[in-house]
Amino acid sequence: MTRIRKEPNRNWSKEEKLRIINRNLIDGTSTNKIAVEEDISPGMLRRWMKNYLELGENGLINNKKPGNPLVKYAKRKKLTKEEQLEYENMKLKIENKLLKKGYIMKEDGTIVKSMK
Repeated sequence: MTRIRKEPNRNWSKEEKLRIINRNLIDGTSTNKIAVEEDISPGMLRRWMKNYLELGENGLINNKKPGNPLVKYAKRKKLTKEEQLEYENMKLKIENKLLKKGYIMKEDGTIVKSMK
């Protein structure tokens, strides 16, 4: 069953996932019927169920990876004094991590080469 979605991806909370999974585990409703009614793919529902059976409720928690923290500051033209300090602090933390990994950097923060 192919779905074409025009809207952005949805985030499902642990409680919503558990409610949907219980429809199959407790009520005995088929995964395909639940998937159609909840407007999700059957494969995603089966993956939720597998994670739940293997890891319990912890398997239903979203593990979103953090993105680039500098993006929210780099695209804006005017920053408050506090935001400028936060931006500079983040840049220095990233530079410090790269230096610990063995990279050499110029004064402007660009990477010259790796020592590895």
